[in-house]
Amino acid sequence: MTDINTEKLQKVLARAGHGSRREMETAISAGRIKVNGQVAKLGDRVGSRDRVALDDRPINLRAVEEVPRRVIMYNKPEGELCTRKDPEGRRTVFERLPRLKGERWIAIGRLDINTSGLLLFTTDGELANRLMHPSHQIEREYAVRVMGEVKREHVVAMVEGVMLEDGPARFSDVQEFGGEGINTWFHVVILEGRNREVRRLWESQGLTVSRLKRVRYGNIFLDKRAKAGEWTEMTQDEIDELSTLAGLEPRKVPELTPDEKNRWSRDKNKRRPV
Repeated sequence: MTDINTEKLQKVLARAGHGSRREMETAISAGRIKVNGQVAKLGDRVGSRDRVALDDRPINLRAVEEVPRRVIMYNKPEGELCTRKDPEGRRTVFERLPRLKGERWIAIGRLDINTSGLLLFTTDGELANRLMHPSHQIEREYAVRVMGEVKREHVVAMVEGVMLEDGPARFSDVQEFGGEGINTWFHVVILEGRNREVRRLWESQGLTVSRLKRVRYGNIFLDKRAKAGEWTEMTQDEIDELSTLAGLEPRKVPELTPDEKNRWSRDKNKRRPV
């Protein structure tokens, strides 16, 4: 190794837009990554002079400032999976996104198949990692329709914290949002993205979530620009605010080339809302 300025391999791969850090760690463990012709292992570090390949395809290592930071908002309908491919042939969120050349969309968090609402996708792996990491305490807000009688003690317990099978969990805020009887809507805020955490918190109180929709991630609110099954590109100001929230320096969003504009327009027209 001749380059003094090295970084963790999974960080460099994520920054190059090949997936999140967690996905890249999985790829390294599976032996899919080679560095200078040798199969890489977790813990390896690389510099600008190293030759890196994913599935034997060379990867162009980029400096931080060279990575395009695009972000799109997607309004996920129920019934779609947050995975690139499904063995059972079910619909995935990635099928509806605009195509990229030499890059890929990285999901900032996930939603389960029965949850709808706001999903953010970016080309910047470092931005995605920071916005998902528990240490950054990024707020996620959900609209929840609950079946059953919600009592004050239920709300107090969920705000103070309950023990789930994978550790303690809590809402940082719970607000009633209308409805009647057994179908009452609430808005809840959570600071992590653990699997089915919102549903499990309600279930811990003997209550059932009948509808769940994410309406906010950090400072980005789901709005009318994207109907169910549609996406919209975030503005420069919105991306700068997300970057600041993640502790990153703002970066100018590259303009789409004429070819990209045509391709994105065709993709948006093909992908009708469900």
